[in-house]
Amino acid sequence: MGIKNKANERPVTEVRRSPGNVFADLGLPNSEERLLKAQLASEICSLINASGMNQTQAARKLGIDQPKVSALMHGRLSGFSTQRLLDFLKSMGRDVTITHRQARNQKHATLCVVAG
Repeated sequence: MGIKNKANERPVTEVRRSPGNVFADLGLPNSEERLLKAQLASEICSLINASGMNQTQAARKLGIDQPKVSALMHGRLSGFSTQRLLDFLKSMGRDVTITHRQARNQKHATLCVVAG
């Protein structure tokens, strides 16, 4: 998979910067939704950490059980819909505003979360 390094003849791993969506780079299905959910979960985790709540307290605030908070905090997001993650932000006292604008790249519009 890598390029041979003449000095020791071991393969050298090629590293490339992602143009924006690591899930698409990996060829995973639903890459846009995966990225959006990861961004939402990251913001929720930041709010939980900044509040000083433990997972049990966060679970009460979000209306879920502690193991689900653990899954969220560890990036295991398959059990959470985008809508549910948006609802968690609201439970954390955050307004959620959805806006749209002209795409910078006419061939590929994007989704992203902007925290404010």
